[in-house]
Amino acid sequence: MKKVLIKRLAGFLVLCMIFPMAVYATQEKIDKVHDEIEDLQQQKEEAQQKAESLSREAGGLEGDLAVFNDKLAKITEELNVTEQQLEGTRKSLKETGKALKEAQKEEKSQYEAMKKRIRFLYEMGGNGLLEVLLSAENFADFLNKAEYISSIQEYDRMMLDRYRETKEVIAGKKQELSEQEASLAGLKEHQEEKQQEVAELVSDTSEHLNAAKKQLADAQADVAGYAAKLEKQKAYEEQLEAQKAAEDAKRLEEIKRQEEEVKRQKEQEAQRRKNANNGNSGNNGNSGNKGNSGGSGNNGGSNASDLSMLAALIQCEAGGESYEGKLAVGSVVMNRVSSSHFPNTVAGVIYQAGQFSPVASGRFASVLASGADASCTQAAGEVLGGRITIGCLYFRSNNGSISGTVIGGNVFY
Repeated sequence: MKKVLIKRLAGFLVLCMIFPMAVYATQEKIDKVHDEIEDLQQQKEEAQQKAESLSREAGGLEGDLAVFNDKLAKITEELNVTEQQLEGTRKSLKETGKALKEAQKEEKSQYEAMKKRIRFLYEMGGNGLLEVLLSAENFADFLNKAEYISSIQEYDRMMLDRYRETKEVIAGKKQELSEQEASLAGLKEHQEEKQQEVAELVSDTSEHLNAAKKQLADAQADVAGYAAKLEKQKAYEEQLEAQKAAEDAKRLEEIKRQEEEVKRQKEQEAQRRKNANNGNSGNNGNSGNKGNSGGSGNNGGSNASDLSMLAALIQCEAGGESYEGKLAVGSVVMNRVSSSHFPNTVAGVIYQAGQFSPVASGRFASVLASGADASCTQAAGEVLGGRITIGCLYFRSNNGSISGTVIGGNVFY
C-alpha cells in the first residue's frame, strides 16, 4: 500500500510540474502582449499629440490664408489702379504723339513758306521795297504803299514768331513724350513686381497648406493604425486571459482532486495502521502537506521583507481597488503559501514564474524600491497576521468571461 501511495504521489508531482509549465507559457504570452499594448498605447498617444499639434498648425495656416486673401486683395487693387494709370498714360502718350506729328507737320509747312519768302526777298534784292515806295503817284499812294510794306514786314515777323512757337511746342511735346514713356515703363515694372508678388504669395501659402494637410493626414492615419493594432492586441490579450483562466481552473480542479486523493489515501493508511496496532493512534500522514486552510502558513511567521513584498504586490494588482479588494489579493498570495502546490514562502509565491504580470514587467520592483502606500501596507500586515478574507488561489481582471467572486475590477476563483 505504501508503494502505491508513493507511486500516486509521484504522479501527482509530475502533474504539478506539467500544469505550471503550460500556465507559465500562457502567462508569458499575456505579459508580452500586455507590454506590446502599453507600447502601442504610448505610440498612439504620441501620434495623437502630433496630430493635434499639426491640426493646430493647420488652423493657424487657415488664419494665415485669411491674411493672405486680404493681402492678395490689396495687391490686386493696386494692380487695378496701376492698370488704369497705364491705360491713361498710353492714351495721353498717343495724343501727345499725334500732337507732335501735327506740330512737326506745321513746322515743316511754316519752314517751306519762310524759305519761299526769303528766296523772294533775295531775288528782289535790297532795293525792291524802296522802288515800290518811289513809284507812288502821290502822297496818299505813298502812304498806302508804305502801309503795305509795313504789313508785309509785320506778317514776316508774325510768321517767324509762329515758327518759333511751333518749335517750342515740338520741344515741349518731345519732353512730355519722353516723360510719359518713362512713366509707362515704371508703371509696367511696378505691375510686373506686383504680379510676381502675387504669384510667390499664392505659391508659398499653397505649399505650406498642402504640406500641413499631408502631415496631418499622415499623423491621423498613424493614429488610426495604432488604434487598429491596439484593438487587435487587446482582443488577443482577452483571448489569452480566457485561455489562462481556463488553464488555472483546470489546474485548480486537478489540485483539488489530487488533494482529495491524497487525503483519502492518508485516511486509508491511518486506518490500516490503526488496525495493525490494535487501535493505537499513529497518524503521521500530515508531513509534506501545508494544508489548504487560511492562515499565515509561511513557516515561521512573517517578517519585514514579506510585508514589503506583499504590500508592493497588492499596490500593483489592486492599488486602485477598495480595501476589501486589497485584502483579497493578499489572501490569494497567503493561500498559495499555505498550499502544497505552490512555493511555501511569500517571496517564492510572488516570484514564481508566469504568475504575476507586474513582476515580469518590472513595475513590482519599482514599487518595492520606493515602498507601497499606507493602505496597501496595512492590508498586507493584516493578511500576514492571519486575516484571510477569501479562500481562492487565483484572481484576474474581470472581463465577464470568468466565473468567481468579483471584488471591484478583479474576479477571484
